[in-house]
Amino acid sequence: MTRPHRVAIGIKTSPQDTDWATLDAAWARIGEHDVFESAWVNDHLTNARDARGGASLEALTTLAALAHHVPDKWLGIAVLSATFRHPAVLAKQLTVLDHVTGGRLIVGLGAGWHDPEHLAFGIPFPPIVERFDRFESALGVIQALFSDAARNLPGVTRPDPFYPLDGATNEPGTLTPGGPPIWLGGQRRRGIDLAARYARGWITPHLLPGGRTDRLPYFIELRGRLLGRMEEIGRDPTGFEFAIQVPTGASAESCRDGLRLALDAAQAGATHIVLSMPAALGAAGIDMVASELANPLREALG
Repeated sequence: MTRPHRVAIGIKTSPQDTDWATLDAAWARIGEHDVFESAWVNDHLTNARDARGGASLEALTTLAALAHHVPDKWLGIAVLSATFRHPAVLAKQLTVLDHVTGGRLIVGLGAGWHDPEHLAFGIPFPPIVERFDRFESALGVIQALFSDAARNLPGVTRPDPFYPLDGATNEPGTLTPGGPPIWLGGQRRRGIDLAARYARGWITPHLLPGGRTDRLPYFIELRGRLLGRMEEIGRDPTGFEFAIQVPTGASAESCRDGLRLALDAAQAGATHIVLSMPAALGAAGIDMVASELANPLREALG
């Protein structure tokens, strides 16, 4: 079954509830499977499934250390919390990853949501309105430092109430002209507006808000809102990526459930399907997801 758009298939092994050896072996195995076109992690300082604490490896250093296993694939983060890092520092970190990946980095970015990990580490977690004000400012800073103007002096100057720039440079600049593509993860009205205006893609969260489990209706609903907002502002949606995260579970049976969801999502307009696998399954889990889900999905989609 073919689609009017090509659907890319990725795999995500978020670095929670695992150890380094298991995660490293999993990514080495990802590199052996051509069916996976992208490989992803999330960004948490603790385990977001727990009320407090929980094992979690930091996203950017993890991704940099794993990148050598998948030299021909896109690398993605779904999604970076804008609250964790100053955006100028984050722009520098992402520039390094853009070079490390040979220009195959997807920058997922969100406003931050898991307040326990902020409180535990003393990271400010302002109310939602201010948090989105800061998120929009952070997005502007990152885009400014990805620009040609930031590649040499006099640099970029950007007045801002949160993150002002005054002759800031990003040298050396990004390998990708204009910087790696930014996909946003916003779910509410303002997040949808920011994605429609500034992003090159949008991705659903792995954990749906409010404990929702209706993953496909949620994707369809928000995709429709994004397309509607693009029409309002006169943006052509051609080339915009609509990505959905599809849980694989930990068994062949749950993978087959994921296959049905992935096929329905492709029919509903998904252009990138990220198969989210528990990292603790390791290399054997990668093989299972490839055989039970990713390969049949690729065959069905063409």
